[in-house]
Amino acid sequence: MKKIVIVSDTHIPFRAKKLPKPLVEACENADFIIHAGDWQTMDVYHELAAYAETDGVTGNVDPWDILEKFGRKKIFTFDGLKIGVVHGDGDRKPTEQQAYDTFRNDHVDIIVFGHSHTPVMREVDGITLFNPGSPTDKRRQAQFSFGLLEIGDSWELQHVFFDKET
Repeated sequence: MKKIVIVSDTHIPFRAKKLPKPLVEACENADFIIHAGDWQTMDVYHELAAYAETDGVTGNVDPWDILEKFGRKKIFTFDGLKIGVVHGDGDRKPTEQQAYDTFRNDHVDIIVFGHSHTPVMREVDGITLFNPGSPTDKRRQAQFSFGLLEIGDSWELQHVFFDKET
């Protein structure tokens, strides 16, 4: 069973000083970590990469060094499962539509995106659209969140919701 942590919009150190404990605990057991942008500093990458192989894309508030390392769009394949990753910002379309349109001709199974900080999981034309939400800046959401994808004979994708640490 392969465990992939999916995170976006960490906004460290501007929205939080550190990664929250529930996310760190998931990363300790991860085989791979996908970040869908708005890291804000390379320190976030280095911290995540200490737990598992980490890759992702650049968000709209990330500096040039993050853009240079990650780019704006990626496709990962794990055991035949194709995952498109993009931040989701762009030209006046809703975030979900922007993400979907980015991979319109790429035949992916899952599209991971961020930007809105709003957890989303729904199917459109046989493709699962997934926004993990934010583990540090939940905006109008009841809880903070990230995603967990487990791949074995089949795959299961879910949100992990948690409250702010006291």
